[in-house]
Amino acid sequence: MIILGLDPSLTCTGWGVIRLEGSRLSHIANGQISTSTKAPMADRLARLHAGIAEVIAQQRPDRAACEEVFVNDNPQSTLKLAQSRGAVLAACGAAGLRVNEHAARLVKKAVVGTGGADKMQVAAMVKVLLPGVTIAGSDAADALAAAIADAHLAPRAGCKVE
Repeated sequence: MIILGLDPSLTCTGWGVIRLEGSRLSHIANGQISTSTKAPMADRLARLHAGIAEVIAQQRPDRAACEEVFVNDNPQSTLKLAQSRGAVLAACGAAGLRVNEHAARLVKKAVVGTGGADKMQVAAMVKVLLPGVTIAGSDAADALAAAIADAHLAPRAGCKVE
């Protein structure tokens, strides 16, 4: 089973691909897709969509995992996050890829052991769970964490795990 983890953001979307064999996890690839803050919104969203579509075509995952949307104190930030998620999830949908969504606190708890973990703790634990991995950045670490959490949570959460 190959799982694509996603950490959508308008500025920098992280992605990570892992293999699940029984209860064993292994790293396949990870990266980040950045957009220019000076580019028009439509161009930025198109870049995210195309970038994730390319990852899907190259890595051929069986399913994807993403954190559920959360509301920021800043409504403008929430709107930008929702738009970037839409572009990324649309790329998954266009490829016929099912996406399991998990609460951010649940992803952190599954990977680190506490739902209040910060980005550095998540990245450190991803390196423990995927020995030898070189992580492209904090957004890629969060995407790998989403994939790892999905490997553990999907069967228990009633998600289809084909």
